[in-house]
Amino acid sequence: MAARVEDLRSIPLFARLEPAALEQLAEAATDFDVQPDQLLAQPGAAGSGMFFVLEGTVEVDARERTRELGPGDFFGELALLTDDGTRTARVRRAAFEELVRQHPEIAATLLETALSRLGQR
Repeated sequence: MAARVEDLRSIPLFARLEPAALEQLAEAATDFDVQPDQLLAQPGAAGSGMFFVLEGTVEVDARERTRELGPGDFFGELALLTDDGTRTARVRRAAFEELVRQHPEIAATLLETALSRLGQR
């Protein structure tokens, strides 16, 4: 668990959270390795959570624009910020919603990021 907390602390979005909040987030998070060319999200599919890049890079194709995200970046935030998210992720989503209630600055940063990404389309 300590390694997961440190991984989360390395993400700028969570860098200022106190240890208890990071531990709460670490408990709700799921780690997994991704193989090259593995599809993580498909346009039009229901969102199932938010992803944080700890190592390597991912390629994001959004309409006519492609961008690369690396360590410390995140994507999929709209699945947690809207009611349209897949209901099967409810347990993780509830933990995220509680964290946002306790730390509204996270929600503000996510909304700013989502709006800027939507404006770039």
